[in-house]
Order: sequence, then C-alpha cells, then structure tokens
Amino acid sequence: MSTDHASRTSKIVGTVWGLLVLNTLGSAGAKTIVPLPRSLIQMVTMGALVAAFALALAVNPRLRIRPGACLFLLTLLLVPSVISSADLESGFGALFRCTRLALFVGTLWLLSRWWDGGLTFVRYHIRMYFAVLGSVAAGLVVSPGAALPELYGGRLVGALWPLTPPQIGQYAAVIIGLTVLLVLGRRTDRASAAVVIVPSFVLLALTHTRTATLGLFIGLALAIGSLILTSAAARRFFAWTVLCATVAGVAFASALQAWFLRGQSKENFSNLTGRAKVWDALLAAPRSTSEKVFGVGLGDKSFGGLPIDNSWLAVYHEQGLIGVTLVSAIIIVLGGVALLRPPSLQRACAIFLISYCAIASYTEAGLGDASPYLLHLTLAASLLAAPAAAAPASTPELPRRHIPRWARRSEVP
Repeated sequence: MSTDHASRTSKIVGTVWGLLVLNTLGSAGAKTIVPLPRSLIQMVTMGALVAAFALALAVNPRLRIRPGACLFLLTLLLVPSVISSADLESGFGALFRCTRLALFVGTLWLLSRWWDGGLTFVRYHIRMYFAVLGSVAAGLVVSPGAALPELYGGRLVGALWPLTPPQIGQYAAVIIGLTVLLVLGRRTDRASAAVVIVPSFVLLALTHTRTATLGLFIGLALAIGSLILTSAAARRFFAWTVLCATVAGVAFASALQAWFLRGQSKENFSNLTGRAKVWDALLAAPRSTSEKVFGVGLGDKSFGGLPIDNSWLAVYHEQGLIGVTLVSAIIIVLGGVALLRPPSLQRACAIFLISYCAIASYTEAGLGDASPYLLHLTLAASLLAAPAAAAPASTPELPRRHIPRWARRSEVP
C-alpha cells in the first residue's frame, strides 16, 4: 500500500469516527443562541451516521473485519432490542432506534479492520471531542447568559449546539484522562497536552458534574496504578497528585464541598437529585414475563416522562434481563482482558475508559444504545486488540532469462 493511499485511508477512517461522535451528541439539551429545530438536529445526527456507514463501506469494500467479543456482544444486543420493539409498544420510534443501533454497530464492525492495539483511535477521540468542547467554549464567550442559564442552576450548557452539563462534563473528563495518559507515556509533549487539559478542566468545573469528576479521578487512579511498576513518570505523577490533592482538600475544603453540593439540600442530595424516586417507580411497575426478559423496546431512556439516568435500569426497562446480561458481559470481558494484558500505555487507556463508563453508568444512561459510552468502550476494545500479524515478506520472483538453444549445448563435446 502506497504512503499516499495509507494517508488517505487514515483520514477517511478518522472522518468516520468523527461522524460517529457527531451522531451520539443527541438532539435534546439547553436552548441555543440560535434556535435549532429538533427535527433539523436529528436530521444532522442521523445523516452523520448514514454518512459514516457509507464511508466505512467505501474504505472497506471487501468487508474485512477483526472478530472481537465486544462487537459480537453488541451485535447480540440487537436481538432483544428488535424483539421488544417489534410489537410497537414504544411506537415506531423504537424501530427507528433499532435501525440506528444496527447502523452504528455495523460501522464499528467495518472499522475493526484498523484495530491494531495502537493509539490512532485515541487521537481521533481526543480531537473530535475537543472540537465539540470548542463549540461549548465559543458559546460561553458569545453569550455567557445562554451558556450558564438559571434553568440549569448556572451550570455550563451548550449554547451553540444543545448539550447538557453531564454531556459536557463527560467529554471533558474523558479527553483530560486520555491526554494525561499520553503525556505519561511520552506520546505527546506537555505544551500540546496543556492546550487540551487546561480549558477542558475549566469547562468541567463550570458544569458542576460530580459523576464526570469522580469518574475522571478514579479512572485515572486505576489507569496510572497499572503503570506504576513499569513507569517512573507514572510514579512521580501519582505521588505529586496525591500530595496536591491532600493540600487542596485541606485548604479549600469548604469551597470543594459547596461545589460538590451545588446548593442542594441534604435530602435532595441523598436521593440523587430525584433520580432515586424514578428508579423506585420503575422497579415497582408491573411487567409481563416478556417485558422482564426482552424489555419494552428502545425509547428515549425515560420512565413516566422523567429521565431514568441509570444505564442498568434503562437497559432493563428497554431491553430486559437479556440486555442487562449482555451489557454486563461487555464490561466484564473488557475488564478481564485489560487485567490479563501486560502493563502498557494502551492497557492504561483502556482501563481508564472501562472504569469511567462503569462509574458513570450509575447516574447516566446510554450503555444499551448508540451513545458516547459505547464509543468509549469500543475504543477500549480497539486498544486491547492484539496487533495484526505481519504478513511474511515474499521474495519477488526474478524473471527467467532466456537462453538461446545454441548456448545450452556444451562447448566441449
């Protein structure tokens, strides 16, 4: 493969990954500076998915794939999704969401050809989500009032594209964690990393998103812990982080507590901002055997008009016990493979992503449908993929030299 062709293919693959990120941004969120009809946003996000599938098919016309447990389990997740959505209890939107999930998983299968355990997709991930955060920062500069509305308690939202504080916090936390690990692995310089980390951390702080913050610190602790025995840089970073965190915790205890509570009462904080009431109502609702096994069909991750905000309960509600089993298997398989791999930067990035998704699943939905969380887990799977075996270099066959007939006879009889 020529260098130009390989470079062009790499750009197309990166574009496909970026389109998948665009598809998972969603269409619900805060009011934007320029009102965007939800139908238009859905057209853009769904068009991005169709374009991603078409580009992936164009760059991989022979359908070469790398089999993997993660994608196999995601494909199986389509089974309860289709079975529960077929009776249209959740409306025709359920079948539309099944189609979207099928295209999403199909695109990931087509991209699996380039999964070689390298960091290429990590860089795609960081660049795309940093671009999304750039739009958030631009909205904050253009209209601070729209970006920090009272409706969300003064928390940062997307003023140019409708993004909620948990979404922004998630994107910021993920790229901060991945960039820190790239610095520790000496795969990027500190100046370039600071350009990503510093503004992302500011945006994360403005969102007041507790889940993303905890996921960032716990995920980084586990990821760096996996490098401590083999990386002096990881040991130094861990020691300095513990020291700085201890000093900051003592010096700014009251400010950190106020930020963490977000002005909520103890009762509101204890029931997770009302989430616990929705969870109790969902679990107490009567269900048929079919609904318990297969769920009620893919929906908007809500119950009784209120967001579920828990991946496991959302999967149980929409895809039943089979869906919960398959999603659990994805987490367990990826975690098990990561633990069995020898220490490396790729393994550390995978551990960070897996642990972050596991932590966020308690207060965020998305593990059972096309979402950023599935992209994070898929990225972890690509990092844990064994490098493709290099094809043995074949010696080119030299052309046979034509020897005249008279020269073939011996000169001496």
